[in-house]
Amino acid sequence: MSASARPPDRDHPITRPTATVHLGVFFQGVNHHTVWSDPRSGSQTDFSSFRRLAETAERGLFDAFFLGEGLRLRETNGALHDLDVVGRPDAITQLSALAAVTSRIGLVATQNTTYNDPADLARRLASLDVLSGGRAAWNVVTTDNAWTGANFRRGGYLDHADRYVRAAEFVRAARAIWDSFADDAIATTTREPSWSRPGAITPVAFSGATVSTHVTPTVPRSPQGHPVIFQAGDSPAGRTFAAEHADVIFSSHGSDLDDALAFARDVRRRVAAAGRPRDDVKILPGTSFVLGDTEAEARELATWLVREQISGATALSILSHIWGEDLSQLDPDGPLPDHDPAPRELSRTRGTGAAQGDPAGLARRLRSHAEELGLSIREAVIATDRRPAFVGTPSSVADRLVRFVRTGAVDGFNVSPWLVPDGLDEVVDRLVPELQERAAYPTEYVGTTLREHLGLRSSRDVHGARDAIQRTVVGA
Repeated sequence: MSASARPPDRDHPITRPTATVHLGVFFQGVNHHTVWSDPRSGSQTDFSSFRRLAETAERGLFDAFFLGEGLRLRETNGALHDLDVVGRPDAITQLSALAAVTSRIGLVATQNTTYNDPADLARRLASLDVLSGGRAAWNVVTTDNAWTGANFRRGGYLDHADRYVRAAEFVRAARAIWDSFADDAIATTTREPSWSRPGAITPVAFSGATVSTHVTPTVPRSPQGHPVIFQAGDSPAGRTFAAEHADVIFSSHGSDLDDALAFARDVRRRVAAAGRPRDDVKILPGTSFVLGDTEAEARELATWLVREQISGATALSILSHIWGEDLSQLDPDGPLPDHDPAPRELSRTRGTGAAQGDPAGLARRLRSHAEELGLSIREAVIATDRRPAFVGTPSSVADRLVRFVRTGAVDGFNVSPWLVPDGLDEVVDRLVPELQERAAYPTEYVGTTLREHLGLRSSRDVHGARDAIQRTVVGA
């Protein structure tokens, strides 16, 4: 794991000396980073695994339990990426079950705007929010590949730019639906003349380029108003979308301090340009923790871990994605192919595992690096692994987390445990107390809703005035 050999963070001024670290747990589902073959590993689909992780996170005062979601298994050129851990029960269903066995932790459902409809998804997310007492969040994702679209009646896919046009309209329509209930719409005593105050529920008509809906909503607002909005795009369009619509941005910029600060500055500039306070969007990058009693022990564990995550078969699969051909017959402990990938147009039908950008250039860089250092295929793939991680003792990792937060680079982290379901135990039992000793982590939940945990403004304060123009009274 490359983070084990990271250079020291450069000095940056402390701009938020009392800021605290926010933590969430990210249960990916489909991935090859969870070491499913370890004897300590449990099921990726049994409810007991989800419950164990969520209860551990809540014991550690984590803000949120974040579920990944996918509408089709990963594939390339029609072939499934069968080396993945494949565990993706429907996110809203799983989180609804977890709402019944937890009391404080937020519940984040990844849901797609390309292949859902606003009235239906807004209702299901609002239901989770109400049933959990105001702990729901929606991680807004888009999809532009045809292999996912093949699951749906209309098929096809959206151009990369158009997917954000639809996503923006989708979120505005959903928010209009959630805000259609007045805060005092529902009777609080049995002495009221009706269940809802007359005129307190506004029918919604929304018409845009890609979204059109006409609905009288059925789910009232929760104690936090409506679900918190997460967004995970890293392209310029994705960052602008988050700045305009999100409460939280989930990024990959969380292990190198210079990189994280550059990302934060860019996002906050976009937030200000959208007419919002610069700190209105919380930045919570994804990461993992590799902890040891000594720095050497942690580095040794990190080395073992990345070799478990990138097996010989996985390395060949990654190489096949880059070269665009089946290379499974090669010896993973042998040299890289001596030919470049054939020129090809990268198709949206190829899937998540496909190499993006310039496969030929990436292949040449890999081969040059391998030849210079005498690396095999597997060793070259491992050497170029760049997943964010913090490696060290609980004390040294805590120091780095505090620096990231108090320099303004991030507001916290979404942690992906490499072991399910027990991978958070060491974080909660060893790392959290170190953060608390530094007065950089709460000792109890500050409220009952996710919006309170994250220190976010009221949902109506953030978006209500701007979105009011998207909502009209129908049949008045």
